[in-house]
Amino acid sequence: MRVNFVLSEVATGLRRNLTMTVAMILTTAISLGLMGTGLLIAGMISDMKEIYYDKVQVSIFLADGVTEEQRAAIDQQLSDSPEVANHIYESKDEAYARFQQQFSQQPELVQNTPPDALPESFRVELVNPERYELIAAEFPNGQDGVDQVRDEGDFLDRLFSLLNGARNATIAVAVVQALAALLLISNTIQLAAFNRRNETNIMRLVGASRWYTQLPFILEAALAGLIGALLAIGGLVVTKILFVDKTLAGPIRAGIIPPVDWGAIAFISPVIAAAGVGLAAVAAYVTLRLYVRI
Repeated sequence: MRVNFVLSEVATGLRRNLTMTVAMILTTAISLGLMGTGLLIAGMISDMKEIYYDKVQVSIFLADGVTEEQRAAIDQQLSDSPEVANHIYESKDEAYARFQQQFSQQPELVQNTPPDALPESFRVELVNPERYELIAAEFPNGQDGVDQVRDEGDFLDRLFSLLNGARNATIAVAVVQALAALLLISNTIQLAAFNRRNETNIMRLVGASRWYTQLPFILEAALAGLIGALLAIGGLVVTKILFVDKTLAGPIRAGIIPPVDWGAIAFISPVIAAAGVGLAAVAAYVTLRLYVRI
């Protein structure tokens, strides 16, 4: 097999269908970029679950007019409850200090929040976080100095449901874009094969195998897929530098969301490259076998 001939045919094919090749590369890059984004979001969700679910607590917020006796009674009731692993009391000042620390990167929010806006509370760690209802029943809202009982686990379930929905939507769009890329690859290969039908027919007449005549077209698609994958990886790198590391720097430093490590991008980059090259090559091969006679 003459390698130089095959490579020259690949270069010729890419030049002849330049506009469709560019469109194929860009569509592939978008679909692979969305796929990579979905994988990064999935990793962030997993890290966030480890951060937050390990710290799940039940918050018993006290009413503004709670008396010292009521506060002491709640403290004693929590100490005696077999469902409670640990609990701490948090005054208004302590709650405001924690609020200032958590949102130190958002000074406007801190300035617009008065110190007495946050209620005093008991923060309760349960032996079994799934038995939140038992604690809620022991401290009904609006009675004995209790304003409300809030389960952070329920809030986290809703939050992660929303994040999972965003991840699934991103992956769904990536799948649609991938289908569009595969159709565009198929059309491009069909057009390239039609434009070079005379050359391939002559090659078959002089004894070239079907695989030898198909290889340049498959390599064209694989090369376009590789370039699209590299663009997608570059897009993820730029997004990390310009958006994640700058726009989300405050929440990351505050521990609200986990950072996107370079290791995560390095881990998914080979997956993106393999997907781009593999899908493009397979699409080209199937197209040649089913729709093109060479």
